[in-house]
Amino acid sequence: MLPYAAYLRVYEPLTAFAESERKVWADYADSRDRPRRANALHAEHAESLRRLLGMPPEPVPSQESPNAYLRRVEDRLYVCPWQTRLRSWLAFSRLRGGTPAKLMDRFVPQAIAEQTVDDFDRYKRRGDSSMLRTHIRTTAWHVPPSWFVPFDGNERWLVLGSATPGQDVTTATGRNLIYVTSMAQARRRAARALQVMRRHLGETAPNFDVEDIARWLEEFHPHSLVELDYGGLVHLMDDDALQADQSVAELSAALTGLDTGQEELAYAMYQRVILRWKSMQLLESAN
Repeated sequence: MLPYAAYLRVYEPLTAFAESERKVWADYADSRDRPRRANALHAEHAESLRRLLGMPPEPVPSQESPNAYLRRVEDRLYVCPWQTRLRSWLAFSRLRGGTPAKLMDRFVPQAIAEQTVDDFDRYKRRGDSSMLRTHIRTTAWHVPPSWFVPFDGNERWLVLGSATPGQDVTTATGRNLIYVTSMAQARRRAARALQVMRRHLGETAPNFDVEDIARWLEEFHPHSLVELDYGGLVHLMDDDALQADQSVAELSAALTGLDTGQEELAYAMYQRVILRWKSMQLLESAN
């Protein structure tokens, strides 16, 4: 869990969960003790820091998180489980796979790393591939272009506010940029983007992970909600930058331009998105 991160989340209706889980989530929604939306990222971040800075470090929690993000639409409850343990296992596997062994040992002692891998292997053997499905995807220092595809510019919800200088970015409230849409719309837009790119760029052309996002969305209940949350990234952008950020609308315009033969428009809109987020990623190496 990183402070300067964005999140792509799926909220499934309560009816999508197994009967044994429905009462758990319904009771959770009524609980006064659960983390509220305003401080949920802080709660996740603080818990991760406690584990990673402990002696010895604990790269993966021993139990799955009981928490979730919630949304209500009229009388319908939608649930997005945190799945902190599963997400930590997957993140650890990616880190270990891409880090030299000697360097990895500096982060996590070899014995703990091997135990973490063994625990994950046992977990995977207990069930089918659906057990590895996460409701939340996380990316640090930028938003991948493919994450904009499921949304429409009119679904943008921006709230400006300022954090106190030096304040932990996960604790500042009243400042966020979020998009929310229905699963049906998200799937339709992802499918349309793939069709446009394949029609005009060829089957083998790079699709900046749109196909991966489309497959992921198909794993959930068709009446789910999909949310793009800029998370801590809003604290790397001033008010003018946030107001000017129309990445969803620009990428949609790029796809429309490509499909209607307006190649210069398509290229210009696509470049605006790519250059905006490349400049954001550069802040990681400058930090």
